[in-house]
Amino acid sequence: MQTKFDVIIIGAGPAGSSAAILLARAGWSVALVEKQIFPRRKVCGECIAASNLPLLNALGIGAEFMANAGPELRKIAIMQGDQIIVSNLPKANHENYPWGRALGRETLDSLMLEQARLCGALVFQPCSVQSINGTAGDWNCEVKALESNALFILQAPILIAAHGSWESMQSDRPQRRLVRKASDLFAFKANFSNAVLDEGLLSVLSFNGGYGGIVVADDGLTTLACCIRRDRLEDYRLATPKLRVGNVVESLLKRECKGVRFALQRASLEDSWLTVGPLDPGVRLKSKDEMFRIGNAAGEAHPIIGEGMSMALQSAWLLCAQLLEANHNKQSKNAEWQYDIQRRYIHSWRENFLPRLRLAAAFAHCAMRPSLASPLIAMAKSWPSAITLGAKLAGKVNCAVDPHTITLLTQTQVLKQKAKSFNLDDCGKSSTDECASKTIQ
Repeated sequence: MQTKFDVIIIGAGPAGSSAAILLARAGWSVALVEKQIFPRRKVCGECIAASNLPLLNALGIGAEFMANAGPELRKIAIMQGDQIIVSNLPKANHENYPWGRALGRETLDSLMLEQARLCGALVFQPCSVQSINGTAGDWNCEVKALESNALFILQAPILIAAHGSWESMQSDRPQRRLVRKASDLFAFKANFSNAVLDEGLLSVLSFNGGYGGIVVADDGLTTLACCIRRDRLEDYRLATPKLRVGNVVESLLKRECKGVRFALQRASLEDSWLTVGPLDPGVRLKSKDEMFRIGNAAGEAHPIIGEGMSMALQSAWLLCAQLLEANHNKQSKNAEWQYDIQRRYIHSWRENFLPRLRLAAAFAHCAMRPSLASPLIAMAKSWPSAITLGAKLAGKVNCAVDPHTITLLTQTQVLKQKAKSFNLDDCGKSSTDECASKTIQ
């Protein structure tokens, strides 16, 4: 089994798989470590802004995305109480991809991971990182195969963290998460069939103590997602002690938002409610960090603007553009070379995403407080185009990756080698050569 690579990427979500595709195409040996078995559901609003569609196409999954995703999102609505204000979503300045769409993570993430395999990345799944040792230029990751409990070491000069907010990497769990606060936000998500919701409408929900969104995604399923403060959630649960937390949330949203009540009047819940939290919005990039970070590992915006997947995809491209701009050879083992890449990447990340984080925080705090939201709702009634402007400022049509960079990285030679992966539940019982000869699927 190969254990030495040019780069190790931890996490195979949109950020990690994007980086794996781009670097493997450029001839890098890539190890992609993923804890979960795909396909799997995730707490996510599942909307992908139009600004990202050229990136998905350049990664080689554009046709599959368009074939599987929900209808084009052309309208946006604000739902609060009995009020529903509808406006236009901004149109992207791209001939082929003017509108965003929604696609379930179980489909999107599987498409991207398979493309990473096809480009030559070696996928270690399901595996968890037990420890990370070393420094820029010389990393050692102890990895555990979850189905066999076998342990092995992966080595690389470059390490990219692309895990989600709640993956168990001890270095990324700030102490403040251990303190329970009334303002802690918990996220929920469910899918419904037979909902009554206009196709192409992205609805944002505002209610006391929380915010959310509802949209028609793939296969005609409607995705409903929301965030609720800890204190409000506890109040709602105390009022309905016999209900499960997902049912409490569903009942709350129907009661608080007429639009949700109407949409779900004859709908059926598919699978179960998912939950995660508390959320920890903010910037996680550190100027002196020796590993690279993309996606939620780099920073997380309040989900109200629906830009989580945008930041995941685009941050991966920003980092890979920096890594591939310089010669990749013995220099990559040089810590100073990596520090320079880190400095330029962090500058680009903050320039492109920090305004989105600030805007998302402002929108979120207004949406959760009726005293602040009501005047804004009144303004939106008189000036619906303000909603369109807000969506534009949130990044719906502005990509952090310029067309030249997309073209440059797309033209990078694609490796013709067959995809490789390992059936790691057999590792520890067989020789490493036997493990390397098997596939995970």
